[in-house]
Amino acid sequence: MFNFSNFWLSHAPIFSILIPAFTSFLLLILGNPGSGSLKQDWRQPWRRSISLGSVTLGLITAVSYLLLASTGQITVYQLSEWSAPFGIVLVLDRLSAFMLVLTYGLALPVLWYASDNWDTRGRYFHTMFHFLLMGLSGAFLTGDLFNLFVFFEILLMASYVLLLHGQGRPRFQLGVHYVTINLLASALFLIGLGMIYGSVGSLNMADVSRLVPTLDNDQHKLAIAGGFLLFVVFGIKAAMLPVGFWLPKTYAVASTPVAAIFTIMTKVGIYAILRVNGTVFDDAMAKDILKHVLLVIGLITSLYGVIGALGADRLRRFVGFMVLSSIGTLLIAIAMLNTQAWAAGLYYLVHSTLIAAAFYLFCGWMTSQRGEFKDHLKIAPKIKQEKAAAFTYFTIALMMAGLPPFSGFLGKVFILQATAETAYQGWIIAVILVVSLLSIIALTRVGFILFWRATSPEDNPDEAAFVTYQDLPEKAPNRNDTVIYVILFGLMSYVVFAAPVQNYMTATAQQIQNHALYNEAILKLDDQGRPISVQPYDPSYLPETKYGGEVEDHNALLIPNVISKPTLQGEHISEYKQRQIAEQTLEAPTIPNASQLKPMEEH
Repeated sequence: MFNFSNFWLSHAPIFSILIPAFTSFLLLILGNPGSGSLKQDWRQPWRRSISLGSVTLGLITAVSYLLLASTGQITVYQLSEWSAPFGIVLVLDRLSAFMLVLTYGLALPVLWYASDNWDTRGRYFHTMFHFLLMGLSGAFLTGDLFNLFVFFEILLMASYVLLLHGQGRPRFQLGVHYVTINLLASALFLIGLGMIYGSVGSLNMADVSRLVPTLDNDQHKLAIAGGFLLFVVFGIKAAMLPVGFWLPKTYAVASTPVAAIFTIMTKVGIYAILRVNGTVFDDAMAKDILKHVLLVIGLITSLYGVIGALGADRLRRFVGFMVLSSIGTLLIAIAMLNTQAWAAGLYYLVHSTLIAAAFYLFCGWMTSQRGEFKDHLKIAPKIKQEKAAAFTYFTIALMMAGLPPFSGFLGKVFILQATAETAYQGWIIAVILVVSLLSIIALTRVGFILFWRATSPEDNPDEAAFVTYQDLPEKAPNRNDTVIYVILFGLMSYVVFAAPVQNYMTATAQQIQNHALYNEAILKLDDQGRPISVQPYDPSYLPETKYGGEVEDHNALLIPNVISKPTLQGEHISEYKQRQIAEQTLEAPTIPNASQLKPMEEH
């Protein structure tokens, strides 16, 4: 009888990637007419049902992964049953599991809101939404640097289309800028990978982490340079200064649900900095440079973001600058390079993502009810839902400014507590407190403009302004306020359960800093307890395939140690190779070390 539990455990990490992937393909097959006819298209309810059902299933899967990872187990999934570093692996640990829950936990309410109306304003919205989820899930789960690049490209290509969703000249103009910046980042990503692979001989994260400290001086410097080139790329994705100026304007022109889901995309850059630069390139030289450079960048980014918010002329750009400021706070936590700071940063990461998403959704609410004033920070007549909107804004402002008793306050307190172990404690405390104060001032300014100083609406029926005002909607767009309340309720619950959440974050920080545990879970060992690796690279080594002819392989006895038994017994391993494995195993049952490996004979 089919055992679903064993099947799920055997293939656990891959499902978070396959679910959105197959959903995207299914939605493509379903077809999509022009945006003008989507409302009348009989397939639109099917698209919405399939899309929402898929995201719900993805959230359930992510939660189940979180429960699995919370035991401390690191689950490794070997694609094509080839072990690392020869094959590609997906790694499910505490960090990747909680990032998946955050991604799907945000995606579900945002998609539910978009499925009421926004999805009819452009073609293939649901398809691109799921390709975005596929890229995000893969980026969080992959244990290979090149596949991190692949999943980055998948989510970026989806984001290009989503950014233009709804059309319009401003979206097209800034969309071109956004694409250009990310194409440059992708080119730098490939160059960095080439430098790392050329010096290390591997792109598996665990293998690179193990091998970098063992390289000679020149190769070591080349590998570290490649790592810092990746740091620049991740910084562009995270929108840190001086490569993050694009974010406020770009997110300001995105449609409301797209801007809300994009708040998780900057966190992919933060995740990559933490995973790659914080743990893979972990020798003394890389850590020393990262600690000083990242701390300065974090302090400047945090200050620049809040100063930009003080001068913002549109509500959406204001939110973008506040997102920049929160990114700086996260970079400060990472730069401290200690377990307590990383745990605090992870706690704050969830808060900053959800509150920014709620704020962007609130921008949609204000735009719909302010008529021609839209989200411009100018004095306008009072909106029809003034009390509800004002209360919602007040709650969002308290959370974003980091005032008690909300999650932003706790996150900053946790970060400040972690400064006890750093030499720059005074600078960090001063900047965080100043940024908090300026955030309160900036949010108060916006509140005064939107609500306190709002003028009375025209009450003379003979005036054109009266007719214009009466035509404005009586309440927020359908589902808009409901989704905001759901997110705010989630953030309040986040405070109530702060103790178990912070315990999980602390265990997560400890796990990602435990390189031995990570390497042990991913890399296989020979009979002498040494990791089986591709280093050193031998250019004369010519691997044999079933279709490439028979080549004498003096190292055939190593093959059973790097592939699974079903693969070894499969049709793609030739009989000639099987005989070599058997003969060499009988002649020399002990696996040779790297210095004893022999080159294969070339044709």
